[in-house]
Amino acid sequence: MNLQTLFEPKTMAVIGVSLTNDRHPANVIFNKNNLRSKARVFPVNDRGGTYQGEKVFGDIREVPEKVDLAVIATRAEVVPKIMGDCIEAGVKGAVLISGGFAEVGRKDLQDRLVAMAREANFPFVGPNCIGVYSPPHADTFFIPSERIVRPEQGKVAIVSQSGGILVDYMIKFAEEGVGLSRAVSIGNKALIRELDLLTYFSEDPETGVIVFYVEGFLKNEGRDFVLAASKIPKPVIVLKSGKTPGGSRAVSSHTASMAGDYSVFSSVMAQYGIVEAKDESELISFAEALSCYPEPIEGRLGIITGSGGHGALAMDACQIQGLSVPTLIEQDQLELRNAVSPRIQGISSFANPVDLTGSAVDDDFVSAAKVLSKKKVFDCLLLLVLPYTPGITSDLGARLSQIYAQDGMPLIAYIPHVDKYGMFIEGFQLNQVPVAHSIEEAVHMAEGLRRHQPC
Repeated sequence: MNLQTLFEPKTMAVIGVSLTNDRHPANVIFNKNNLRSKARVFPVNDRGGTYQGEKVFGDIREVPEKVDLAVIATRAEVVPKIMGDCIEAGVKGAVLISGGFAEVGRKDLQDRLVAMAREANFPFVGPNCIGVYSPPHADTFFIPSERIVRPEQGKVAIVSQSGGILVDYMIKFAEEGVGLSRAVSIGNKALIRELDLLTYFSEDPETGVIVFYVEGFLKNEGRDFVLAASKIPKPVIVLKSGKTPGGSRAVSSHTASMAGDYSVFSSVMAQYGIVEAKDESELISFAEALSCYPEPIEGRLGIITGSGGHGALAMDACQIQGLSVPTLIEQDQLELRNAVSPRIQGISSFANPVDLTGSAVDDDFVSAAKVLSKKKVFDCLLLLVLPYTPGITSDLGARLSQIYAQDGMPLIAYIPHVDKYGMFIEGFQLNQVPVAHSIEEAVHMAEGLRRHQPC
């Protein structure tokens, strides 16, 4: 099935638009997209009429243009007929917002939709979902414009069974400065499933990292997913729910999924180099780091800090994660000592972590990073930047971020995330260096780069 029109429709029909209730999901979707997206949007309601000065068509077959994408937000009982009308009208795909299918025991109704779609080669997302967010082409989320938080355009695509979880991640991505390419809520995933979207996004030029929130798979589907993910060059990140008996029951009641044996799935992911996020915090950190650095690392870290305490905490966090922090040989330590300002040569520590002390200035951090980035003993540098030390300026982030462009060694920065230090953070992020707001998060980012180990 061709999924492109689900993400880049030129024309879209929203079926179920109410003439009296502006808060109806179909109305929200129509209003968000009409005159605001690239797609030409048509409202459809079996009663016809007008809405917001627009003609409302009584049937999808009455729409005067060929429709690429139909968004269906009606009662479950009438969805099979509407889908049949869409197929007859030559619509190329659909998003089924409607609930009331397998998640409430109506698997028979859902199976009818699947049978129709397969016979007609008609792709659809859902049902029981909020659908597709694919700016600037389409946004089928029934969240009003004033309430949705939109991350910047970027390289990360997210696929989630849960619409609410998906929206939460969009908010957190926006907070952390992680750019989004596409977002898909697949709900009951009756037809289009994770494996289909993995295949699509593996070839999508707008997407560099693919993130999945997964509740459950069909029998053997999880293994097929992992095997397919291991063969594509893009990083794939998976957060799995249903890890406990209680979580499994919650998953089943939410989208009628079977959670399966989590321990087996987790071990298979690790075996094939799929990046498993154990929790939400790891997922956000991994997505940010891998969107900047898609190549894997072995996990040998150099640490540059202006505070010995921060360096010690980073060392502990690295060892807990199983990342190595190699000690520099005496010759390399001497090279570092000679590279920094004479005023800190006698008070700094150069073994690794490299503690430049609170007396360091911008040039000291840059000089130390240039030396370490050329050392083959490391494959990633942690830069623990404390903006409140008097000798550094807001230019430091931009200056340090140029080192990756010159030498190719990934850099991960830690800066406390408060508005006062925004200019420090922007200097890194504008040059695609990920910035963590805790030492543990910075180490998680490095761990994400290490977990991405394609077969």
